[in-house]
Amino acid sequence: MQNALLEEQPDPAQEHDAAAPWHAQSGEQVLAALDGSPEGLSAREAARRLAHFGPNCLTPEQPPSPWRRFLHQFHNVLIYVLLAAAVVTAGLGQWIDSAVIAAVVIVNAIIGFVQEGRAESALDAIRALLSQSALVVRDGRAMTLPAEQLVPGDIVTIQSGDKVPADLRFLSAKSLQCQEAILTGESLPVDKGPGAADRSAALGARGCMAFSGTLVTHGQGSGVVVATGDQSEIGRVGTLLSKVERLDTPLLRQMAAFGRWLTAAILLLAAGTFAVGTMVYGFTAPEMFLAAVGLAVAAIPEGLPAILTVTLAIGVERMARRNAIIRRLPAVETLGAVSVICTDKTGTLTRNEMTVRSLAVGGLLYEVTGSGYRPQGDILLDGRPQAASAELRALVLGGLLCNDASLHESEGEWLADGDPTEAALLTLARKVVLDPIAVRGSWQRSDEIPFESEQRYMATLHHDQEGLGRIYVKGAPERILEMCGSTDNVWPARLEEMAGRGERVLALAAKDAPASKRSLCEADMEDGFAVLGLFGLADPPREEAVQAIAECKAAGIGVKMITGDHGATAQAIAGQLGLANCASVLTGADLDAMTSEELSLRAREVDVFARTSPEHKLRLVQALQGRGQMVAMTGDGVNDAPALKQADVGIAMGRKGSEAAKEAGVMVLADDNFASIAHAVEEGRRVYDNLKKAILFILPTNGGEAFTVVAAVAFGQVLPITAVQILWINMITTVTLALALAFEPVETAVMQRPPRRAGAALLSGFLLWRVVFVSLVLVLGVFGVFLWSRHTGTDLATARTAAVNTLVLFEVFYLFNVRKLESSPLEGLFSRSARVAWLAVATVLVFQVLFTHAPFMQWLFQSRPLSAESWALCTAIAASIFLLVEAEKLITRRLLHGD
Repeated sequence: MQNALLEEQPDPAQEHDAAAPWHAQSGEQVLAALDGSPEGLSAREAARRLAHFGPNCLTPEQPPSPWRRFLHQFHNVLIYVLLAAAVVTAGLGQWIDSAVIAAVVIVNAIIGFVQEGRAESALDAIRALLSQSALVVRDGRAMTLPAEQLVPGDIVTIQSGDKVPADLRFLSAKSLQCQEAILTGESLPVDKGPGAADRSAALGARGCMAFSGTLVTHGQGSGVVVATGDQSEIGRVGTLLSKVERLDTPLLRQMAAFGRWLTAAILLLAAGTFAVGTMVYGFTAPEMFLAAVGLAVAAIPEGLPAILTVTLAIGVERMARRNAIIRRLPAVETLGAVSVICTDKTGTLTRNEMTVRSLAVGGLLYEVTGSGYRPQGDILLDGRPQAASAELRALVLGGLLCNDASLHESEGEWLADGDPTEAALLTLARKVVLDPIAVRGSWQRSDEIPFESEQRYMATLHHDQEGLGRIYVKGAPERILEMCGSTDNVWPARLEEMAGRGERVLALAAKDAPASKRSLCEADMEDGFAVLGLFGLADPPREEAVQAIAECKAAGIGVKMITGDHGATAQAIAGQLGLANCASVLTGADLDAMTSEELSLRAREVDVFARTSPEHKLRLVQALQGRGQMVAMTGDGVNDAPALKQADVGIAMGRKGSEAAKEAGVMVLADDNFASIAHAVEEGRRVYDNLKKAILFILPTNGGEAFTVVAAVAFGQVLPITAVQILWINMITTVTLALALAFEPVETAVMQRPPRRAGAALLSGFLLWRVVFVSLVLVLGVFGVFLWSRHTGTDLATARTAAVNTLVLFEVFYLFNVRKLESSPLEGLFSRSARVAWLAVATVLVFQVLFTHAPFMQWLFQSRPLSAESWALCTAIAASIFLLVEAEKLITRRLLHGD
């Protein structure tokens, strides 16, 4: 049968001659057709099917061919100007100039081609990191596997918040709904169940099917995989879901618009320069045309968008290496301005390795030793080991049965599949010598009500071998106590005592059910339960999270802990973490009683929020944003999506997070660790700093080149630098010196300064002043060297060569000014962090020596050899920029800060 399966697989969407479509068959028929079973496939059989069917992923969209990507580099306003200039100069007989312009165009195209390939590689790496996982049964055991490894015949469990990993035929379902708008256009969720549908049912009416890529919005279910990859419904219709946006940000769009505006302005200035030169000073039209071209090329920062793209791409790669995966590139810019981080507690600030520390049962409070999921430890009463009493065993038995987790040992380490809290209850059962497999076999589960954040409990119905029925319910103590009606007054006191020690408290209750009862509904949960006891669980803070919170404090970033735990538990953990304002706690009930204005005021003063729902998270984000804060928000559930979308930076959990949360967030934490958020903020500030450095470098140097041409024409002087020489300078410095800034390490004090203001312009008044100041220094220096050379009898070509080298050396020295925005440029000047800058400088100097002394370069650019004295003069004049800019930094700092 398995061989027949590999030869022919029924189409999941069309009728088949031999059998009805999957949705028209019963679950048993589908399992038989796929040669599967409720215990799942064996690992060996799954591997065989994977080799036959291939990985469960859509065939990626074919990227543009290399030739198309290369030709696309010429689709640019500036390139059109240069190509037109090359044609006209060739028509004027200036063949060398025309060839140089054409060569520059080709070199720029090659650079853009390589940079675009680098950006695509970064996106490919991110897509790989974002691949989803699935809970699948193999060899009779539930395990989490990458969705790519699913094959037809696998048994998969899905629940609220998951993205369906493959086309499934349901075998069981409970209150299950799926959002299928991406396939059917239907905006409302669709009810799902195991019953077969009509043979001719439309796609949206196949209630027993779930389709790859759709979202589970409510409930849970289990089904058999019937189609994977391109054979799935979403693969058949050719809908490729986009997981990562292309490298495009508001900043890049702003700079592109700025480039277009500046291009138009420079073309007008070039035309005016041409007119003044020919009509006022009598220069020839060919001379002035080349001058106008040189002016346009010099003034437009054509390399800036490419530098920005590379800087962002490098930032994304660096963040991914530190477990922060950026899905939408605007988050890279926004991260640098985050002023408040709202974070979940469990697994993010803590280890998410829950351990039962105490048990309240029968009027007694027991201590439990051991940690993690290893089933080793004792039950203590007053510090002495105790045998488990009947009441205690009844409590532990209920925690084992009302439970969906599983434990297994691998290479000496105990690992959990499922919720960490439930895994802790299984570990406790093993400590009191209860075998989960044997107990679950004796008490078969007949039905369940899965946990939902709105109801705050999970319930299961079980029958023993004699038919005796029993309903267990576990969840938030307040909610469980409500179901129990009249209870012993000791429970609230025990609850406060356990929560006050920083333990998360779960309550468990039970009631008998008739043997005939085989299903659960909400009405069964209203009353009649008896409390069996309380579990006190501890999840210790991550050491790295404590350090990261301290770093955030120093960086002026507030950290607010939002949790569903009891207020006393949350407050105790907040104190261990070192949160700033943990003397008071606001609960979800407190938030419900507040107006938006009251919440806006209180949200700034309080850092601990307990017993909150996803709706409370959304209100908190809105309240903080209303006070001008830039908010990063973490979330893991499907109901967290509104808050994640509302936040300036929505951060989804990569391990425990639902696929819905990952879709809504702009960033995914691969390790669910708060320290990774702090690292991402630091990296975001580094990216922003490096973007500012690139602008501070490119705009003033381009301005110096352009104003040198303008000044020469305005004063009726011969051009100190020709158009083709300007093209050379732009080409050699943009791809070396400016690009080196993208690799600059983080500033030493980047996490000791406050966040930048929300909406602060990148092109600030300070930046515009620096552009004018540096441009003026460059113009004076280049003209000074040129005029001095001419005054001492140097010929025009040699004087221009000296001017070109002076300008390039100006940019070399200015690079070291720009490397450090606040600290001394000498800091780390000879460390490993500066090696990219030194490599760029060495490359430029090698090329400038060739430009000056190589005969073929002299033929191309009309350059001439320089004497040692000329080189010394050029270097001395250029070095002045380093001292002048550092002096300007000192004066500006004193004026602004008074230090």
